[in-house]
Amino acid sequence: MSADAERLLIIDDDEQFCFVMARAMRRRGFEVTTAMTEEEALASVRQAPPHMATLDLKLEHSSGLKLLPELLALAPSCRVVVLTGYSSIATAVEAIKLGAVNYLCKPADADEILTSLEREGGDPDIDIADSPPSVNRVTWEHIQKVLQEHDGNISATARALGMHRRTLQRKLQKRPVRR
Repeated sequence: MSADAERLLIIDDDEQFCFVMARAMRRRGFEVTTAMTEEEALASVRQAPPHMATLDLKLEHSSGLKLLPELLALAPSCRVVVLTGYSSIATAVEAIKLGAVNYLCKPADADEILTSLEREGGDPDIDIADSPPSVNRVTWEHIQKVLQEHDGNISATARALGMHRRTLQRKLQKRPVRR
């Protein structure tokens, strides 16, 4: 790897995703490091601050939203894209407020991730949906918003929503409804 290769840190608890994405990014000329936990990610950033990073929103034992400010405190110029299979408006807004340059829903390929890491500013020409979201999608968004308001505390969120904690946990384990 050349001395001037850009450093990319991939933070995701899915080992297969890390392997495939790291290989794809190395082929594109990046010096890639992977981390599967918050601790590994912070140690990697302290050792060699990356130029860019992908950050999974839902790590096994922590939240990417909680890790994002720590990551940027150690590497302020790092461009971070948050990736998730559990997208919601609330988490997208928070990720951007916390310093992410973009937020992508999985599955996202290497080219989509690179484009989002390199893109400056927003896209005023983005497609606007022709119809409002479904009731199931609105429900998912509301649950995510209340969960965010309670700092990810499932018991407090369940109380606020007036539902049983286990019911909420089952809903959260499902993939979000598309539209």
